[in-house]
Amino acid sequence: MKTKLFDGIAFFKQITLTKSFNFLKIQFSYFISLLLKHTYMCGFPYSIAVEPTSKCNLNCPECPTGNKTLSRQNEDMNMQTFQKIIDDLHKYLLFINLFFQGEPFLNPLIFDFISYASKKKIYTGTSTNGHFINQENSEKIIQSGLDKIIISMDGIDQETYSSYRRGGKLNLVIEGIKYLVEAKKVMKSLKPFIIVQFIVLKTNEHQIPVMKKLAKQLGINELQFKTAQIYNYETGNGLIPDNMKYSRYKKDKEGKWIVKKTLTNKCFKMWHSCVITCNGDLIPCCFDKNAEYKFGNIIETSVFNIWNNNEYKQYRTAILENRKKINICGNCSELNIQI
Repeated sequence: MKTKLFDGIAFFKQITLTKSFNFLKIQFSYFISLLLKHTYMCGFPYSIAVEPTSKCNLNCPECPTGNKTLSRQNEDMNMQTFQKIIDDLHKYLLFINLFFQGEPFLNPLIFDFISYASKKKIYTGTSTNGHFINQENSEKIIQSGLDKIIISMDGIDQETYSSYRRGGKLNLVIEGIKYLVEAKKVMKSLKPFIIVQFIVLKTNEHQIPVMKKLAKQLGINELQFKTAQIYNYETGNGLIPDNMKYSRYKKDKEGKWIVKKTLTNKCFKMWHSCVITCNGDLIPCCFDKNAEYKFGNIIETSVFNIWNNNEYKQYRTAILENRKKINICGNCSELNIQI
């Protein structure tokens, strides 16, 4: 409870009058846009995801990077590009997630990224498969000022874990978590807030009770269960859990698999956030894995010019009119079932 409170305080400490006013402008813009069914925008993003790298050490079957279907080039973001993003947006940003495709800690500049954003008064987070959190990196994570870290751990034994996290070693993940928990104690730091994320699959759903016990033993701050995104779910998939409570999908009357929740013609993310890939392309959200909807490149122009260009406005309006026509929306995480 103490660390949860501190995490909340760490977030609210970043708030300024400019950020608060921008937040209100975005809320107002979204409300007017819903009312008019046409894009209106009078603010700038207050939450972004930045991709440190599109490379990964694992081969997860439902990940475009892992299953080698990512059509973009595998590369690292450089410091100049990252600094330009932060310098453009730091007056408005409340939160930055240093993760998209790829494993963030494969980019040796990740600690510099975190530190640069933290010094600009932005709440920082990242998500990792945990294979590079050794003793040295645990100390670097804390020194960088990282506020939150999500560590994926989808099984309590090697066989179950590696059936999805292919090429992964569970013992390294558990060791990494222990290193980070211990480093926080030694360095007397309440940051980062450590979340272990367990994606529920058919292969591991039976391990949920034991996972809860293990999480307590590890001394993390929070355990999260997440439903799995499956790409070719319509005809069924061996990863879909038997317990429908843990599934994002269900069968219709004809026996075809469909997404449980209805896709509505609205998406607040298009008004308050965006994703910037490792090469500087600005795209709408984390479901545009292959950057199909590129609105511009921040190396060539400012984020502000891209945020308000005609192509982006037309995309937002298209969502308000008929979101089903946009292919990346069909499996959106906003349709996720909270467990």
